[in-house]
Amino acid sequence: MTSKNKLRLGVNIDHVATVRNARGGPYPDPLRAARIAQEAGADGITAHLREDRRHISDADIEGLMGVLSVPLNFEMAATDEMQAIALRHKPHAVCIVPEKREERTTEGGLEVAREENRLAHFIAPLADAGCRVSIFIAAERRQIEAAHRIGAQVIELHTGAYCDAHSEGDFDMRDAELERMREMAAFAHDLGLEVHAGHGLTYDTVQPVAAFPEVVELNIGHFLIGESIFRGLAPAITEMRRLMDEARG
Repeated sequence: MTSKNKLRLGVNIDHVATVRNARGGPYPDPLRAARIAQEAGADGITAHLREDRRHISDADIEGLMGVLSVPLNFEMAATDEMQAIALRHKPHAVCIVPEKREERTTEGGLEVAREENRLAHFIAPLADAGCRVSIFIAAERRQIEAAHRIGAQVIELHTGAYCDAHSEGDFDMRDAELERMREMAAFAHDLGLEVHAGHGLTYDTVQPVAAFPEVVELNIGHFLIGESIFRGLAPAITEMRRLMDEARG
């Protein structure tokens, strides 16, 4: 596989921090997980600093910026506090995500179309600081068009509905969601946007998305951290990489 065709894998380490925080101690260490992930072939590390700090902490972000040899993708809500943190650290990438305090995980894509003006002004300083700006959105034409208009360089398509339909055995819905994502990945690519995808992907669901030629990066976390309990983190990542490469090849 040529480097041009290689699909990048970003490993999200949030839930290593979730386990650590359950006991309030220092273990397991998300920074150690990040080092293992990059040694296992991760092309980047993703970490979401939530407003309530339920998993990743400010100290984790500080530490990641100091130890990583691969890019950090800093997931964040569109708040003044998070913008200030991102501008202080200037990570390789920032991904703007929706965030609600009561949700267990990010439940859907960002509503860009209704907040174009605010989001355009919000992301401008981040882009000026040299961060690659990504917007996490549903595979919907109006959201993609809005992300393009506000100056985002990247969109990340939310794959959660597709993965949920698969796990629930609703294969008609799964296939419809997959086709919608395929069409919208091509549409976004034609607009000149870099296309990423993620949320809920597993060994069983990754290959159809990995096969989209327009998608250049997948961000996967919860499943890999869970699978690492049984396989170890490095072998879990290695298997995901194998499946991605097989699909793209």
